Amino acid sequence: MFETPRLRVGWRASTELMGTVLTYLAIPLAFPLLIAVYYGESVVPFVVAIAVTLALGAWFGRLGDPEADLGPREAFLAVSAIWLLVAVVGAIPFVVAGVGTIAHPVNALFESMSGLTTTGATVLEDFSIHSQSVMMWRQLIQWLGGLGILVLVTAVLSELGVGGAQLMESETQTRDVNKLTPRITQTARLIWGLYVGITLLAVTVYYALGLTLDPRMDMYNAVAHAFTSVATAGFSPEPLSVGAFHPVIQWAVVPFMVIGSTSFVLLYFFFNGDPMRLLRNEEFHFYLGALGFFSGVVALALYFDPTTRFGVEGTVRHATFNVVSIVTTTGYASVDFDLWAPAAKHMLFLCMFIGGMVGSTTCSIKSLRWLVVLKAFRRDLFTSVHPDAIRPVRVSGSPVDEDVIRDIYAYVLLSVVIFFLLTVFVVVDAERAGLRVSEFEAMGAAASTFLNIGPAFGDAGPYGTYATFPMSTRGVMIVLMWIGRIEIIPVLVLFTKAFWTS
Repeated sequence: MFETPRLRVGWRASTELMGTVLTYLAIPLAFPLLIAVYYGESVVPFVVAIAVTLALGAWFGRLGDPEADLGPREAFLAVSAIWLLVAVVGAIPFVVAGVGTIAHPVNALFESMSGLTTTGATVLEDFSIHSQSVMMWRQLIQWLGGLGILVLVTAVLSELGVGGAQLMESETQTRDVNKLTPRITQTARLIWGLYVGITLLAVTVYYALGLTLDPRMDMYNAVAHAFTSVATAGFSPEPLSVGAFHPVIQWAVVPFMVIGSTSFVLLYFFFNGDPMRLLRNEEFHFYLGALGFFSGVVALALYFDPTTRFGVEGTVRHATFNVVSIVTTTGYASVDFDLWAPAAKHMLFLCMFIGGMVGSTTCSIKSLRWLVVLKAFRRDLFTSVHPDAIRPVRVSGSPVDEDVIRDIYAYVLLSVVIFFLLTVFVVVDAERAGLRVSEFEAMGAAASTFLNIGPAFGDAGPYGTYATFPMSTRGVMIVLMWIGRIEIIPVLVLFTKAFWTS
């Protein structure tokens, strides 16, 4: 007889954490509810969402065991399930409001998952028909996603050794990233305080500039754009995104996108009397160099394009803004770059694969992985000529473990494979539905959703919508946004038999 495999995952510890997170989700849901009261709009969408999340939180809490240990398997399960459950709850206000394209459950989940994963891809078609409170919830869920990934990386993934976090100790010159303070809860509060402080600074800067330069940047828009610029998220209540505002405001958004995509561990030390950890950091130099290089190349492409007439300042501004937006995976736009010449658009496409720093709110493959890949490749070329040489790969002066290098190679390869598979699916599924999507547009949409960028090209351009893709494509994109945001492994490992039984 065959013995039934024993379940090796202490799922009660996972459900305990899931119940706690869902219960606390009621607190941020109260913010758009207050916005609805202020503007005289219906509060029903948020009352329903609060009731559902409290009920789910209580149910999972009863299933859970507060005394159970949260080991690596339980953490993987909790992380993946929490991200999915919060996205489902986040979709409720869109469905209950019953307005526009996001009233459909699949579209609502797409918008919610795009928000929570800080992707910024949207299925909205008419921004003007939605209430102020629903649009603010759309902004807030992105801010929550940025905060969630910060706590996840610094307090959970660093403990599990995935998501690039295994490199953070040497890269930030910190012995235990997850122990900036003695307890994980204290680390989470520390990151939360820094995140909130930067967000409030962004609100202040945007609103002050709005008072003097552009009345469209009122307090509502200042808060809305502070939420998504610091979270490197990309949603905007304006159909023209940041392009709706004065050029000076566009310039002011750039540093907040850069800050949001900088390691918050290094920012912590920067604001606590040790700025040289950031200023001497090799990944930071690589990341800023990538921003400068691609901004320069795109600016030259626009300058020599006879169909583009922005002037010198406008050319530099639009090139810098949109390169920073794409590299940091924010997804704002200052202009419809889908109308640019192919040279500039292809450079923006390459920018999608870079990403900001490990330990930031950003998505994509991330600069640190590319830095290690380039250093390892250069080392491999050297050892091909000198086979007896021992030459470790170093980042910020510290050697990188060979197992970590292999993990990074595997992660980059897996990301590229998933990207190509999604590209093929987008093209084939569009053809099945009688739509025509070019290969470049499919590649842009695939990279943008899986790498959590936001805008792409064609119908999915910065002023377009993903609602034109078949529903089956949007469903697959929802799953890929979820997988890509939490660094692939925590989700994929759940689908292995070894995770549950070995």
